[in-house]
Amino acid sequence: MVGGPDPDGCSNTGDRTGTQARPPSVVDQGAIVHRRFGERFARRSIHHSIRFSTARTVRLSLLAAAAGILLVAPSAAAATGSTGSTGSSGTLSKPLASKLAGPLRIAVGSHGDVYVAQSFAGVISRIHRGAIRTIATVPGVGGVEVVDGRVVYSTRVGQPGQPPSSAVLGRVGRGGITSVIADLLAFEQKANPDKGNSYGFRSISAECAAKLPAELGPARYTGQIDSNPFGLATRDGKIYVADAGANAVLEVSRRGTVRVVAVLPPQPAVVTQAAATELKLPACAVGLTYDFEPVPTDVEIAPDGSLYVTLLPGGPESASLGARGSVQRIDRHGRACKIAGGLLGATGLAIGPKGTIYVSEIFAGRVSRIVHGAPRAVVTLTTPSGLEYADGRLYVSYDVLGADGKVATIAVNHR
Repeated sequence: MVGGPDPDGCSNTGDRTGTQARPPSVVDQGAIVHRRFGERFARRSIHHSIRFSTARTVRLSLLAAAAGILLVAPSAAAATGSTGSTGSSGTLSKPLASKLAGPLRIAVGSHGDVYVAQSFAGVISRIHRGAIRTIATVPGVGGVEVVDGRVVYSTRVGQPGQPPSSAVLGRVGRGGITSVIADLLAFEQKANPDKGNSYGFRSISAECAAKLPAELGPARYTGQIDSNPFGLATRDGKIYVADAGANAVLEVSRRGTVRVVAVLPPQPAVVTQAAATELKLPACAVGLTYDFEPVPTDVEIAPDGSLYVTLLPGGPESASLGARGSVQRIDRHGRACKIAGGLLGATGLAIGPKGTIYVSEIFAGRVSRIVHGAPRAVVTLTTPSGLEYADGRLYVSYDVLGADGKVATIAVNHR
């Protein structure tokens, strides 16, 4: 565990910068925002790959592939595919399965069965004793989880660069027949949980704003209507959803009732000269603070019952702004506290014995353990994404952006 709880149940190692959850209210469903700084240029690093970016109007999996987006070659660190390096504390097994099409999310069921959301193929598969079988066809599938012995999934369907036409939480029944548990897009349209958040440049002058590239859209904006349910977790029959489009964590009951658990806070970054050059921003933008959308990518339940969430904030994942991914802890009041930072492309989250936190960093090319609020490599491997802890080991999907995605286990040294 990283730090201990304070009287409010929030980690005492992080910044208390969260936004309290609000009850849903009916909001204007007017025009959807045009492209913005946080989403257009967040795609530069993996545009190239999956895009939670600001999560606004961008699908990370099937739609990215369908749009013919080219994948950028992995970094040198990610390209090794090694099963351990100096300072690592884990060993990667031989693949349990390969030739998977975008295995962005995995879930571990009983008897070691692994369920894989093959996002580029739009199917959910089961790995059972080394054999792979498709159990359901689910276009736009993102997340997958096992709830009360049944496979549950999340989807987002829509055209690249456009608002989603559908975003649901569903389950797989007998014979691969799917059914909807909750319409998450409809909830988003009614509640728009992050409508109270403001994103974009702080305190930018009208003169400087007028010099911004036109394609960036408004210099400052509030949370818009979008849903991209990606990370799933379960407890007592309830399903928790990290919605990268809504910038919120949702709870869905067995009956499909949806409520907001927490709204994640904007993620500020100071525009450096390097970032301005990379993003073709005017000189007057250097030194200004830009509030990026938080983009929650995964959620897990800690042994003490609290929720942990990974954030992959909008903007370029490059040296110009630094490694800005984080792990946040959500207290019982819906407030988010940063308990770890310095992550490069935090996409998957797992909780091990005694609350040990593991994160897959898709851009850093590693699975890391959080030690004193910072990542420490467990294994290095190419573009890891899905991450689960079960049966005394980690399960990970990697090589997720090509045609030969894999799932393997990691034996972890818990020293």
